[in-house]
Amino acid sequence: MPYQCFQEARKVLAADREEKLVQIAEQRRRIAKWQAAPAQTQREEGSKKGRLVAMQKHLEDLKILADINDPVIRKRFEDGMGRLPPSFDLDPFYLQRLTFVRSGDMDRPIYRYLADRKWRSYDRKLLMQRIEQHHLVPDILPHLNPTASVSIGFGRRNVQPGQFVGSVISKLPLHLNIQVFDKGLRLVTIAVVDPDVPDVANDSFTSRCHYLAVNIPLSPTNRSVPLRSLNEEKHIVQSWLPPFAQKGAPYHRLAVIVLQQNGESAMDVKDLRKWQTKREGWRLKQLLTHHKELLPVGAGLFRTRWDEGTDGVMERAGLAGVNMEFLRKKGEKNVYKKKDGARYR
Repeated sequence: MPYQCFQEARKVLAADREEKLVQIAEQRRRIAKWQAAPAQTQREEGSKKGRLVAMQKHLEDLKILADINDPVIRKRFEDGMGRLPPSFDLDPFYLQRLTFVRSGDMDRPIYRYLADRKWRSYDRKLLMQRIEQHHLVPDILPHLNPTASVSIGFGRRNVQPGQFVGSVISKLPLHLNIQVFDKGLRLVTIAVVDPDVPDVANDSFTSRCHYLAVNIPLSPTNRSVPLRSLNEEKHIVQSWLPPFAQKGAPYHRLAVIVLQQNGESAMDVKDLRKWQTKREGWRLKQLLTHHKELLPVGAGLFRTRWDEGTDGVMERAGLAGVNMEFLRKKGEKNVYKKKDGARYR
């Protein structure tokens, strides 16, 4: 009896999918009709664009609804996508889906939808908690609403948001895995900022740019960004500077910010190098002021502190302040804290 019920349920799912496919074909026909219709005035042109955007969104929703209840897609997503289930039942319902199973990846709206939902269920909440806990907003950015998943790694070591990373490990450029959940190719800018640089002269803190690269292509299927492999002439404005903290100083926050550029137009790397010359005192807010088209879409965070390998890393990188040590200033003696005992004798 359970087997018959399962088969009947699959028939219902197959019929529902066929209905959605008919709706998808009809929606595509409507979109093509609206695209071919001429607009007489500028107002009609704006109304046409708004209508096409809404129709395109409805089309994407129909694509998701057509596959959301497919047990094969659910199984493949839980298995990590791109692999066939171990026991593949070759009945007619699955035979017609065989080609889709073998080529299914993040190009399909259903997998992007499921991945986005899974990321928002836990990983994004953890990231937002770390961003609020370590005050990345407003210390680095005035606001941040992550829509892309950013994973940080050094070599084979994955770094959780806010985790401490040793100086010997972080001396080499990190490896990013940036997963976007909307279709299409886009260019992004990646900045690594340290907002906890001691400013001894002003008895305060300033920020430092540890890395800045622009015009990095990104798509749902092209998500791996090894910083050490980027072309210097096309992308890199500021090369990788190993994170470090002097002895006695508090830990430093290293924020990895991903900013989406406007459309597919590339930024002028040579022009950026002219005014992005200094690292000390560099602020990401100034970059956003000069380039208002940049939109923060993702962030990562790790921390560093002084350890036994810091001095060696600083010497090999040619950094100043290797032998510098910060000591806590002793407070002034309060003469009224302890009263003279002779007066009570």
